[in-house]
Amino acid sequence: MKVKYIGKEYIGTAFDPDKIYEVLSIEKGWYRIMTELDEDYLFPPNLFEIVEE
Repeated sequence: MKVKYIGKEYIGTAFDPDKIYEVLSIEKGWYRIMTELDEDYLFPPNLFEIVEE
């Protein structure tokens, strides 16, 4: 699945607002995503817009 970040907290550090990110896995409803810091973390899905299933 591919998503776009629509939150406000992590722009400039972990996410580029114009970039599409690949969801590596879904764990307990949260998305595991590789950030711009080259580390993968879990994030709540309400911070993202799905652009491709």
